[in-house]
Amino acid sequence: MPTVLGRHFAPLLAACSLLAATSFPALAAWQPDKNVEIVVAGGPGGGTDQLGRLIQSIITQHKLLDVSTVVMNKGGGNGAEAFLDMKLTKGEADRLVIGTNNVYLLPLVAKLGYQWSDLTPVAAVAEDDFILWTYKDAPWKDAKAYYEAVKAEPTQMRMGGSQSKDVDQTLTLLLNQTTGNKLTYIPFKSGSEAAIQLAGKHITSNVNNPSESLSNWRGNQVQPLCVFSQERMAYAEKVTDTQSWADIPTCHEQGLGVDQYRFPRTVFMPGGVTDEQRAFYVELLRKVTQAPEFKAYVARNALVPTFLEGQGLVDYIQKDTARVTPVFAQAGWLRQ
Repeated sequence: MPTVLGRHFAPLLAACSLLAATSFPALAAWQPDKNVEIVVAGGPGGGTDQLGRLIQSIITQHKLLDVSTVVMNKGGGNGAEAFLDMKLTKGEADRLVIGTNNVYLLPLVAKLGYQWSDLTPVAAVAEDDFILWTYKDAPWKDAKAYYEAVKAEPTQMRMGGSQSKDVDQTLTLLLNQTTGNKLTYIPFKSGSEAAIQLAGKHITSNVNNPSESLSNWRGNQVQPLCVFSQERMAYAEKVTDTQSWADIPTCHEQGLGVDQYRFPRTVFMPGGVTDEQRAFYVELLRKVTQAPEFKAYVARNALVPTFLEGQGLVDYIQKDTARVTPVFAQAGWLRQ
């Protein structure tokens, strides 16, 4: 009997050893198995829309996904429509929303039915600087002189910007607090409209992003006074005949008290997704930001190269929220 068992057991043992030594392929990591929907928290043609369509184009051109992508605009309520839509599709890992800091600041000033924590932060893929602009041949030649003029004649000085209770007006309020002035804010439909109004000398300043006033600067209609950044911008190529972005002094150098003010270009998913699903899109967006087309977009619009995800992005959101909440409270904006 032992002989029979030995005769059958030896081949079985060899087979088990061979099985154990065989290298089986690991289970495939998660990836979407149906088309990915990219929801833009803004209207067609705006900066957020352009970013969403660029991301789609890079994913398609470089074949970064095995499924197709589709872009949809849901810009109602300054983007709140898109974020609420994301909340209502909890657990659906084939949806992304492109926004800015509006995703976490809008719920502070209006009852919208969602909080940013209802969604899943994926990444911030770039940041926008803000610049204090004035019209060409203005009597003030730098930011310090401009704010001295504001102090002398506040009723004659008006700051224009995109929308109300948004980033431009928030920065204006911060400036009023730090300089002790009462500069009046005039809301327009967009940064491009604020640029046109400044070029026509209907307002005395705006705080547009670089791209919003680029054509007016090249057209010799407006001039930058300072950039709200801790250090000067990195882009040294001439934009006009005499100046580059890097030539613009910081507002800190000009003594305005606001050392840095930026807003992030953010990507979120619905809540209720897994860590593996979020990690997949983090790496997808990392590849997007490394593409030459994305780098060209960042340089063309004078954006700040940034990539934040995970706890780094959450910390950014919390710090930014903590900074502006007292400003909103003083202005009476916080929802009750």
